[in-house]
Amino acid sequence: MSGGPTVLLSDGKCKERCNSERNGGSYDPVRWSEYFNIRDDIELEGGTFRIYRRGVEGPLLFFLHGGGFSALTWAVLSTLITDQVKCQCLAVDMRGHGDTKCLNDDDLSIDTLSKDIIKIIFAMYPMEAPPIILVGHSMGGAVAVHVACKRTIPSLAGLVVIDVVEGNRNFPYIYGYRTTIFLLSL
Repeated sequence: MSGGPTVLLSDGKCKERCNSERNGGSYDPVRWSEYFNIRDDIELEGGTFRIYRRGVEGPLLFFLHGGGFSALTWAVLSTLITDQVKCQCLAVDMRGHGDTKCLNDDDLSIDTLSKDIIKIIFAMYPMEAPPIILVGHSMGGAVAVHVACKRTIPSLAGLVVIDVVEGNRNFPYIYGYRTTIFLLSL
């Protein structure tokens, strides 16, 4: 066994992880079509938001990426989850990121980003949305918390934050509210 780290794959087998120089790998972005079934643009007032989808049934995992990243951050996870669980995955390029184009790409305030996500959800599901679980990393986690606190998405079933940006003034509210929201959805 060489000195490099090993990675445990989902099939239980271990594989040596090779760095880019040794295996000729690349840090190029992944191709969306290898991981998602649909690439689409959602037209809203003031912008066009790029989304990627996988799966057509079950609850919707709505993925929000961190600052400086894109929806494709969630590509591999979306494939792994939909291969194991009956669900849908949707990842969005947020304002100022990826292939989303807005009139004001520089307005990355939490309020604007949250309003964008709420508008996207209502544009996609004008009548009835499936149960939605917001999943956010870093900046996306802060946006997910802000969206949840607004209580404007009737089908919101869960909230997952990963390495969320600290300092959100809504955190004490979410912390105290968390057990009741999940009990209400049972």
